[in-house]
Amino acid sequence: MLSELAFTRRGQGDPLVLLHGIGHRHAAFEPVLDELARHYDVIAADLPGLGDSPPLPAGVGYSAENVAAAITENFALWGIDKPHVAGNSLGGLLSIALAQRGDVASATGLSPAGFFRPWSLLHATVTLLPLKLGSYLPAPVLKAASKLTLGRFLIGFTLYHRPGRYSPERVYGDALAMKKGAGFWRYFLRCFPLGFTSPESFRGSCLVPITIAWGDKDKILHKSQAKLAAKRMKGVEFVTLKDCGHVPMGDSPEQVIAAIRATTARAEQGASSVA
Repeated sequence: MLSELAFTRRGQGDPLVLLHGIGHRHAAFEPVLDELARHYDVIAADLPGLGDSPPLPAGVGYSAENVAAAITENFALWGIDKPHVAGNSLGGLLSIALAQRGDVASATGLSPAGFFRPWSLLHATVTLLPLKLGSYLPAPVLKAASKLTLGRFLIGFTLYHRPGRYSPERVYGDALAMKKGAGFWRYFLRCFPLGFTSPESFRGSCLVPITIAWGDKDKILHKSQAKLAAKRMKGVEFVTLKDCGHVPMGDSPEQVIAAIRATTARAEQGASSVA
């Protein structure tokens, strides 16, 4: 079932795998990558069927379990075992699934998907669909819009609290990633109508340290969903990312890095106490 994922790697230290959201790409983590690389061997990967990664093999469904298994299979290719993992949105959901499987040393979920109630599921669907449909505009139109302040705002305001921080090149690249992601609809149809949850992935005690960090300005997945996460999972740390949107890495790199480092520190403390 192996799908070799596209990735970028830098730094040294304990391995840390970064997973982006639906329709995005590993460049979403560029605002925090260099600083994290000072402390970790960082691998920012494109999820199966998104970015530059190939889709899952024919006949393999896009369940959390199957995608998590595909990610885990790549650990061996990268020469790592039980890395720390941090993910945003869909990547946050998968990070938690990996933690519940016992495949990682710790997990940090940044506004993770999967903790839906009916109203929040509808809200997320209505908010996300225009981004996907808008990405089907001709490439010259997307490129021209990315050069305009208003265009960058319209493309990014649902994702970022501060969309103006991103360059035209970055916004255009993100729009193309949304447009070309072959796995988008497979994830979408699994994640949104079905909730993309399972008792195995999202209930019970945590096997490893998990932090859920939610931006207080998230326009796609409201921070109130953290309450549902708290009911479903035991022993999870919850952090509010102030003045951050759904994709918080560019809104406040410092808070995102702090959340990840605090989570990995808890894992290291746990390992030391066991030793």
